[in-house]
Amino acid sequence: MSNAVLIEDHGPKWVVRLNMPERRNALGRAVVTGLIEAAERAAAVKTLRAIVLCGAGDKAFCAGADLKERQGLNQDEVRAFVTLLNQSFRNIETSPKVWIAAIHGACLGGGLELSLCADLRVAQRDAVIGLPEVRLGILPGAGGTQRLPRLIGMARAKELILTGTRITAAEALALGVVNRVADDHEAAAHALADEVCLAAPISVREAKRAVNQGWELPLEEALALERACYDVIIPTQDRLEGLKAFAEKRAPQFKGE
Repeated sequence: MSNAVLIEDHGPKWVVRLNMPERRNALGRAVVTGLIEAAERAAAVKTLRAIVLCGAGDKAFCAGADLKERQGLNQDEVRAFVTLLNQSFRNIETSPKVWIAAIHGACLGGGLELSLCADLRVAQRDAVIGLPEVRLGILPGAGGTQRLPRLIGMARAKELILTGTRITAAEALALGVVNRVADDHEAAAHALADEVCLAAPISVREAKRAVNQGWELPLEEALALERACYDVIIPTQDRLEGLKAFAEKRAPQFKGE
């Protein structure tokens, strides 16, 4: 993998770190390619349960697109890059693992769009969050116009998107953009990942699939999807272990089987 994205292996948890602090972890081709590789590697590791996604340095989780690199691209290259960017984000969103974005400093434009692909978001109190693209003559083109309204509702999302307003971590929490605000974003994200790791991995995977795929289905179809996901769990050893552990009043030992 490129050094633009680093993987730190902590057993059932990984840290995937954007490693371009001199560019405020901006989304250039090296970072985007690294994210694709990280998501593909993560999906293939059976014992991996949760991933903390964060940025190197003290200035930014991700300040958005690498506009210096973008200036050197022609129109066809820009289109190709945006396609690659969307692919990388979609790989994270549809990953069978739980991704937790640990946000600090600037989380703007593509950086916020990246965090929206994670399942959960934790922000440090100093975080500055927003989609400023319309003030730069573009629009959020990596899912921001679609994922943010689905997360916080159309009216609130339109205000952020159409004005390019930046908000604080506290405001993001109140709007529902982030799940938690903390003094130490990485420690809080690891604590959340530890909670995920206590659960049965197949159950978490299927619950994520039910939520993600059922979100926009008519209720009857969504309920059928939920049942299909539940049917995957019925023959697992983890389900039996959960029942046994409950009866024996002990913590279950899930193996993902």
